[in-house]
Amino acid sequence: MTQPYDDPIGRAVFDYHFHQINQPVIVHSDDFDDDVIETSYLFRSFRQMPPLEKKALQLCRGTVLDVGACAGAHTLYLQNKGFEVSAIETSGLCCQVLTDLGVKEVINQDIFEYSGKTFDTILLLMNGTGIAGNLLGLDNLFKHLKTLLNPEGQILIDSSDLIFLYEDEDGSALIDLNAETYYGELTFQTEYRTWKGKPFPWLYVDKETFQMLAEKNGFKINAFFDGTHYDYLAQLTFSNGKTN
Repeated sequence: MTQPYDDPIGRAVFDYHFHQINQPVIVHSDDFDDDVIETSYLFRSFRQMPPLEKKALQLCRGTVLDVGACAGAHTLYLQNKGFEVSAIETSGLCCQVLTDLGVKEVINQDIFEYSGKTFDTILLLMNGTGIAGNLLGLDNLFKHLKTLLNPEGQILIDSSDLIFLYEDEDGSALIDLNAETYYGELTFQTEYRTWKGKPFPWLYVDKETFQMLAEKNGFKINAFFDGTHYDYLAQLTFSNGKTN
């Protein structure tokens, strides 16, 4: 679980909800310019969400596990629609906010360590593949999610293909296939006010690699829904309709 001293996003969420402090989270990476996340956006309404997020929420069915629930934007929308939703989050500070907001089931645990209930829908949004960290981690994530999914269940997960970073003007892209790491494996570090977290790995993955790893683990891609800039939402189910 994330500790308060190493949890800038959790601290920002906590401060916004309990103290009405709205200061941004800064995301650092060697591969990009600094990104600024307005803390208020983490509490966004359905109307403020991008199309792929809205699509994912509209596809939810049955019991739902919201992985990396953060400030609960997705959980609360679904709960208010009558869904039975479990919010899982590593940040203890976010969990305090989720509880105070009225989320009925809050799980303060790493998804890779969670076991117990099974679900009809497992939801991983805001670059849901990111928590895998790298391709090996994504393989392990698929293996673990299989144990949490009901036989007729689905996984809704989004990502982006960073190939655009390597594209020439003619649309071609040159990728070093001998590189030590996959081009979508990045390292980020978050900062909020006086808190700066430890660097952490984060994964973006192209559709072909995503599908290969999903199928390796017994899933089929029901659909890919494309966003506006190399991003996509994937809907996965068991390839044979059951867990084995």
